[in-house]
Amino acid sequence: MLFITNRFPTQSIRTRKGRRFTFDLDNNAPSNSVFYCEKGEDEHHTEITSKELLRRVRDSDCRQILLYLHGFNNLPDDVFQTTAELQRLCDQAKPGEVMVLPLIWPSDAKQGIVQKYWDDQKSADQSGFSFARVLERFLEWRNSEDNEPEIAPCLKRINLLAHSMGNRVLRQTLMEWDRYDLASGVPLLFRNTFMVAADVVNETVHEHEPGVLVSHASRNVVVYFASDDLALRASKAANLKNKVASRRLGHTGPENIDRTPHNIFQVDCDDINTAYDTPTGHKYFGPVSPGGEAGLVFRHIFQCVQSGRVFPDDPHQRSVILR
Repeated sequence: MLFITNRFPTQSIRTRKGRRFTFDLDNNAPSNSVFYCEKGEDEHHTEITSKELLRRVRDSDCRQILLYLHGFNNLPDDVFQTTAELQRLCDQAKPGEVMVLPLIWPSDAKQGIVQKYWDDQKSADQSGFSFARVLERFLEWRNSEDNEPEIAPCLKRINLLAHSMGNRVLRQTLMEWDRYDLASGVPLLFRNTFMVAADVVNETVHEHEPGVLVSHASRNVVVYFASDDLALRASKAANLKNKVASRRLGHTGPENIDRTPHNIFQVDCDDINTAYDTPTGHKYFGPVSPGGEAGLVFRHIFQCVQSGRVFPDDPHQRSVILR
């Protein structure tokens, strides 16, 4: 499994191809450096550099990439476990179609530097600078001699699944990329962007709001939400304490769908989320049960990945209800 991270290693932050890379779980601050790695056994991973990782992705047999941005309270092993589960479900749905590639940012650790939810939001925001560098590096590589664009160009379609506070990382990444590296807005990079149980305010994808860049960078944006998501209720309470009163996108979907770009769709998961993730109803995009068959949310995600299109039940509201 390949992965990209801005978590600090226990080793030096100096990049060196082939060196051992071990996560420093006691350091929960985001690094300005980004590390391109291959997963190993017993938490001993290998740094392979961006050039090698991008070459392996290009040369793989898969037709599409699914970037996975995890949420709050996830250690690297948690992310690897979810990534492996997503890869299993993708392979079951259509072998060789999708490679899942996790982006690991520094969230919760039992005794880390950053321990509280509000500080984790700051970590998510600061990670935007790091992952903006990843997107800029990809554009640079895509047009470079390393990619051999005239001989063996990378033609894989890129999709992105952001869960919970990972959507905050996504939003901030696009904001920083647009602010510091791009002259005329973000390019159309993602075929589909799936915003699952998004822990951001529900106006964020409206026109003229910061999250509208997600729609600019994507052919389709699909927002999955559930009003009885207990983890987001705790998030709302934490934000109220810090004088942020708006509802969460993962609870209600967009505040007003008519104020969003026309490539944004909303999927109501209220009838199935707690059945797939008991009792919180927050992480409902995987299998029906651990190691089991794909749930309705994953099936909807994979249908969008394969077709490149979203088929709403209500075209005016651009909405689907999963039952």
